[in-house]
Amino acid sequence: MSDVVSVGFVAVGATVKGVVFAFCDEALAFGPDTRKALGGAVDAVKRAAQASRFKGKSGSALELLAPQGLKADRLVVIGVGKAADLKEQDVLKLGGAVAGKLGTGKESITVLAELPSGAMTAQQAATLAAGLRLRAYKFDRYKTKKKDDDTPLNAAVSIAVRDIAATKKAFAAQNAVVDGVIMARDLVNEPPNVLFPVEFARRASQLRKLGVTVEVLDVAAMTKLKMGALLGVAQGSAHPPRTVIMRWNGGRKSDAPLAFVGKGVCFDSGGISIKPSASMEEMKGDMGGAACVVGLMHALAARKAKVNVVGAIGLVENMPDGGAQRPGDIVTSMSGQTIEIINTDAEGRLVLADVLWHVVKKHKPKLMVDLATLTGAILVALGTEHAGLFSNNDELASRLTEAGLATGERLWRLPLGPDYDKHIDSQFADMKNTGGRNGGSITAAQFLQRFVDNTPWAHLDIAGTAMGAPKSEINQSWGSGFGVRLLDRLVATHYEGK
Repeated sequence: MSDVVSVGFVAVGATVKGVVFAFCDEALAFGPDTRKALGGAVDAVKRAAQASRFKGKSGSALELLAPQGLKADRLVVIGVGKAADLKEQDVLKLGGAVAGKLGTGKESITVLAELPSGAMTAQQAATLAAGLRLRAYKFDRYKTKKKDDDTPLNAAVSIAVRDIAATKKAFAAQNAVVDGVIMARDLVNEPPNVLFPVEFARRASQLRKLGVTVEVLDVAAMTKLKMGALLGVAQGSAHPPRTVIMRWNGGRKSDAPLAFVGKGVCFDSGGISIKPSASMEEMKGDMGGAACVVGLMHALAARKAKVNVVGAIGLVENMPDGGAQRPGDIVTSMSGQTIEIINTDAEGRLVLADVLWHVVKKHKPKLMVDLATLTGAILVALGTEHAGLFSNNDELASRLTEAGLATGERLWRLPLGPDYDKHIDSQFADMKNTGGRNGGSITAAQFLQRFVDNTPWAHLDIAGTAMGAPKSEINQSWGSGFGVRLLDRLVATHYEGK
């Protein structure tokens, strides 16, 4: 796992040296413990702030080298804005702001977890630590020569808190989720010659160490199940496909599981309907949905979530060799429904179709959410600020939207309906795999809906958010790990222990 920062907690009043981080508001006010720790350096901060026009705005930073009155090499003051208005996401971003100022040295680092109004709660301090880890993440394992800016931090950060035990307890759950995000980011960032379907399945299988039951379906097993849609996509690749079924049983035996399904196209050339060469290298990220599901299963198992969950991923490569699927082919899905192939680059929905059906029929879930980097059309509609949300269940859609607002992984619901469904009717088969240019994200969701039976279901189109999304206060990586925190919050708020 790519991680460059370790976080620990120390008691307020511990000796500060090396690099010290403190928080102030727009009036340059510090909390009482911070003022005591900084001593005479408080006056130095005021002078430096005036000279540099530092106003204490949220996320802004003021840096002092060898500040007078403090036995530290460097003091970094982070603005919190109006402290009374701070929300969970604001505290997470403050952790990101700290990580952005860590540097590349080996100094001792202390973060004073106190707001101007007083000590951070255990939950706030834990959130601060989570934001720090999320921002500090780097994926540079394949660089043999590193510039100064690329030097790994390898930093050990001590966060000074009032109640160490309570903070550690609060951080344990958040840390498990951060580990899940980092796992998802690692998977998305890996090159496709390393992370092909069999290797992806092997890495997912490592969740067994956390108590997750993992079943890997090979070609023979999928052929026996008649997964003709998924197998059709894979037939042009030298790398055989896999379907991985992960199960975490943290709830009562009698409880139906929640199901999360991810598209795992490890590389998407477009197949015979080959993509333009420009930016094709980004298609290594076309397994962002599967990466999220694996990261989510890690998070739930690591924090021992009191819920039953099935995570399922279909893993393929979409390649254009002589045996590849052709436009005009008709395949039979596991459901028995036939599909006319119009465009081999509309492959993700074919993979999901069989996995969704398998999960519905074998595991009979209470609800099902799928995630997929499914359409370029969602980028046209929503850009990179929201993922698309489609659902046959208003309650599930509302809960997902709320979880997205709480975590900052925002969703925007788009419509489904019979009029859109007509666009994927075929004159030669039960349906075709694309409905044309107009409403492309909607017709893709309509296609998936035909394979969920009557299960409460939501589809998240994360093509604009899982890879190549804008860098943020808590993510500087090409692969964002989008969806792990969102779905963990959904589970924790509405389904865990219920």
